[in-house]
Amino acid sequence: MINLLFLIIVIIIILLYLFIKNLNLNSNTKNLIYTLVFSALIVYIILNPKSCIEYTLTGAKLFFNSVFPSLFPFLVIVNLIFAFGGMEIYSKFFGKILCAPLGLPKECSVVLLASMFCGYPLGARYAGKLYENHIINKKTLQRLLNIATNGSPLFIIGTVGTAMLHSSFLGYVLLLSNLISCFIMGLILPGRYKVKDNKNYSHPSVAVTALESDAPNLGVALKTALEDAVKTCLSIGSFVIIFSVIINIIKSSAIYYTALNQICNAFTIPTETINGSFLGFIEITNGCNILALSNLSTTVKTIICSFLIGFSGLSITAQVYSFVYPYKISMKRYMFYKGIQGFIGAFITFLILKLPFSMMYQETFISSNTLLKPETPILIILLTFLILPLLSKKSKQR
Repeated sequence: MINLLFLIIVIIIILLYLFIKNLNLNSNTKNLIYTLVFSALIVYIILNPKSCIEYTLTGAKLFFNSVFPSLFPFLVIVNLIFAFGGMEIYSKFFGKILCAPLGLPKECSVVLLASMFCGYPLGARYAGKLYENHIINKKTLQRLLNIATNGSPLFIIGTVGTAMLHSSFLGYVLLLSNLISCFIMGLILPGRYKVKDNKNYSHPSVAVTALESDAPNLGVALKTALEDAVKTCLSIGSFVIIFSVIINIIKSSAIYYTALNQICNAFTIPTETINGSFLGFIEITNGCNILALSNLSTTVKTIICSFLIGFSGLSITAQVYSFVYPYKISMKRYMFYKGIQGFIGAFITFLILKLPFSMMYQETFISSNTLLKPETPILIILLTFLILPLLSKKSKQR
């Protein structure tokens, strides 16, 4: 049935292509490819509606069971912080500390904090606002996007670590790897900020006032925070669901599994590794969930998930592009450096998992009654990583 179905789809695609070609339409190749792909998806849905309904429900369950519970309350609270000028307070204390090592102007601290608290794609949203209000230039915007589009702590620890991998410890490992890879990207990305680069742009204080309005009363702030959180969650959930449908259509294809098995046999790689990585390349939440449910070792699952979190997947890239497309940002450059960040994060995760305390945890030598919880060493390293810039600044002042 599946083979016959895909044969029909291929025939329809060929007929559509020949029809459009004979009409001599002026549409470009990109629009033609999109039209053919979406037409094939429509044909598949019409011919196999029951499966598509199941795929939609699978994506919805994944979102509402794993993503929404951890994302929604976090967004509401962060929106309240924004409403009452919390980002301005944080940026005054951490502006130079966060931005100077990353080669960014201190105005970008608001975006870095938003990315650190909320995760992708909100970093891109606020980065675009800075550029739109002439606070940063296009060169800085391009650089900022690759630094400030990362997974939120609650998504990494709560969704991937706890809900999928069933280990908050691994969630902290992934978070630490993500932060360190972000810092390294700030060091290796070309075009570090120089004061003269922003000489024609607004005063630093405009950075916060451009992003935030006067603080309202608590009732109005809570209502606005809830509305924005619901809107953002629905947007993210829509991406998760539609990409879940696409991923499941791919998974149900005999052609896909034939090609997958041939590749895995040729390179002697476990099928689940390529399957989870490829589908995670398309959509990170579904990909991490597929990896978590696989028979791969915990170490391999965590390392691949770390790469996917650093890269973020095509779904997140599409969301980022939806915020910055008016500014003509190079998405090829963006994806290239996100791929590099993914590999860096995966390598750091591998190193952390080789540390003695990490190996002890994986081998379950640590009792649940032990006073030192398995997450404690990671928390210590994480706090040290965050405090080091402050200590270095103090030493320079002396």
